[in-house]
Amino acid sequence: MNTLPYLLLRLAVGVSLFGHGLVRLPKLAAFSHWMVASFEKSILPQALVTPFSYVLPVAEFTIGLLLIIGLFTRAALIAGSLVMMALTFGCCMIENWEAIPSQLLHAAILVVLLQFVESNTRSIDQLMAK
Repeated sequence: MNTLPYLLLRLAVGVSLFGHGLVRLPKLAAFSHWMVASFEKSILPQALVTPFSYVLPVAEFTIGLLLIIGLFTRAALIAGSLVMMALTFGCCMIENWEAIPSQLLHAAILVVLLQFVESNTRSIDQLMAK
């Protein structure tokens, strides 16, 4: 993969994750209450959903920021993929089938970026390697 397409794809998925986290952080308690209520009738215990609902926006924000600036890119791509798997699983547990394609698309982009991580030449990672 050329370096410019890689950069643009990395930035696009980074902005998406960053934006998801950014809008949720200022209203973290409200987001958590919404998520816990969404999972009320699922088989997942509230003791699992509540901490996840607080960690998710921080993870999205952090992973997105790392991808935007190109720092710890490989680890951020793996972490992002794991977050997408958790979100997909959660959507299955509440039968929110409409959200799954978006999560799978994010996961696919993250995996493609991971596959071609050697094209990540326009990044802080690359500057630190010199």
